[in-house]
Amino acid sequence: MNEIWTEKYRPKTLDEVVGQKHVTERLKAYVAARNMSHLMFTGPAGTGKTTCALAVARGMFGDNWRGNFIELNASDERGIDVVRGKIKEFARTAPLEGAEFKIIFMDEADALTNDAQAALRRTMEKYSRICRFIFSCNYASKIIDPIQSRCAVFRFQPLSKEDVTAFLQKIVAAEHVKIEDDALEGLVHVARGDMRRAVNGLQVAASTGETVTLDTVYQTTGMANPEAVRAMLETALGGDFVGARNKLDEIMITFGLSGQDIIRQVHSAYYSLSITDSEKVRLMDKTGEIEFRIVEGSNERIQLEALLAYLVMVGGNKR
Repeated sequence: MNEIWTEKYRPKTLDEVVGQKHVTERLKAYVAARNMSHLMFTGPAGTGKTTCALAVARGMFGDNWRGNFIELNASDERGIDVVRGKIKEFARTAPLEGAEFKIIFMDEADALTNDAQAALRRTMEKYSRICRFIFSCNYASKIIDPIQSRCAVFRFQPLSKEDVTAFLQKIVAAEHVKIEDDALEGLVHVARGDMRRAVNGLQVAASTGETVTLDTVYQTTGMANPEAVRAMLETALGGDFVGARNKLDEIMITFGLSGQDIIRQVHSAYYSLSITDSEKVRLMDKTGEIEFRIVEGSNERIQLEALLAYLVMVGGNKR
């Protein structure tokens, strides 16, 4: 494994960015005008925020883009000292290669402290002639209003199944990976709109050099087969507590999942069960309570078995 595929196949231009046409069309206008405002990219992980920031820099500055671009990860450098030091030093120096301005890219900006954000807004105004900011965050609500009001906001959406599938097929062809059709569908299901998760899952599953199967995908991505989870729930609803408990054992051992991982998949599996909406509501309520107990430190095994016991009682009321 000589190279990480998420970097090897990262789009270099805005035209290559997958599934965010509503964003890239607006960004292309900035690149064509060779000018831009401060920007804020917000949306789920793995949807192309960092890729778009790098593509904008390449489009603005050409081959020498690195001299006028700096990337900071706010989860590592999140305090006010970073704003007063590294950011201000870069912001007030003149652009290189005759460029009109430089770009500071703040990745995971929602991790910045409130003091750092407050200090940053003055820097944005003072050096706006020669420096532009791009903020990337998962939660726009964690960015203070004064910074949001200074930025053009771009909202990234989870990628569609078709976009993720097409991109994975491109990598499969380029890397000569042998993969079964249902395994590819499994990767798309695991990704849930996150391209980075899908590509990383494909690379790990393909690292054995053998044909990638559905079981390989689930074992290497830290998820249980949805059919196995559903079978466990249906066994419990059928009144067989011991059988459901055995299936829980099998899932936890085979796929190496924690209690929180299983709860998340159980939650997703409820929608495919042949029960009434009122029963689904009761199960959702109970599952939320169980999840809270696990997060607060309760024994996850006891709580998962308590959930199965509740399913047995729900199923018993139907018989």
